[in-house]
Amino acid sequence: MDPDARPATGASRSRNRLRTSFLGPAGTFTEEALLTQGDLAAGELVPTASLAEALAAAGDGRTDMAFVPIENSIEGSVNATLDSLVFDHDLLIQREVILDIHLHLMARPGTAVADVRKVLTFPEAAGQCRRYLSRSLPGATVQAASSTSDAARHVGGSRTAGLAAIAPALSAKLYGLAVLDSSIEDHPDNQTRFVVVARDRIPARTGHDRTSIACFQHRDRPGSLHSILGQFSARGINLTRLESRPTKRALGDYCFIIDLEGHVSDEVVADCLRDLHAQLADLKFLGSYPAAGDQGPARRRRVQASWRQADSWIRSLHAKVQPERR
Repeated sequence: MDPDARPATGASRSRNRLRTSFLGPAGTFTEEALLTQGDLAAGELVPTASLAEALAAAGDGRTDMAFVPIENSIEGSVNATLDSLVFDHDLLIQREVILDIHLHLMARPGTAVADVRKVLTFPEAAGQCRRYLSRSLPGATVQAASSTSDAARHVGGSRTAGLAAIAPALSAKLYGLAVLDSSIEDHPDNQTRFVVVARDRIPARTGHDRTSIACFQHRDRPGSLHSILGQFSARGINLTRLESRPTKRALGDYCFIIDLEGHVSDEVVADCLRDLHAQLADLKFLGSYPAAGDQGPARRRRVQASWRQADSWIRSLHAKVQPERR
């Protein structure tokens, strides 16, 4: 767990009894990533049947937080999560977690790869294994499951011949399956980014933060995206993600989802968001939170040390200022 991460919730429960909803059942990558967060893992974990249900539970107060995947390095955004955060719930991102993803083909013991006729898995997982499926299982059909672990659970309880699942290694152990082929993802550097979301509070600035927003235009007109991006460019703010999503209102009507470096309490970021809010039809703030990454804690320590030194320098200058004459 990132030592700088802090639980951010307005719930009255004690810290070690936070309730966190996540995509279940047991054995999903989401649960694996969630268990790396000690403060959340020490509380009550609430598996749900879908991402929408996990987010709805946090949105209506049944849980304090939701832990959900938002982006994969192969398949891109997890649209079910993104659309729920933008259109359905007023939830704020509290932190992000990145997990290395390795997918495995599994079936009941005694099944061989050549026997497989149908593969169950989460749609995003199937997308991460397209080349493997085309090369090794060209005649097999792929059927969507609500999660990778649910696919494994279904295969484990089924007597259907030729049925397999693509799921985490933990799922094979949980549901009594044999791994037929290991690490079948198309790219070895496969990673998924997860986020923790809650109803209120914005985590404190750490010096290595990310801010997420959704920008809605008044109307579609030439140069509208350029005018949005110009606000960041003029201030030297780096964008780490930019994509468009349908607004669900009309064909061709899109909003822009933007991740940027910095925190809403940074003066330059606050000034940028203020101008965008005045310019746009709507701007939805999705959160400012500690950025993940191996170098994150070290970078935060360096920034905080530099800030303390700078603050000491300013105070020394203030001490030399002569009092005003009355």
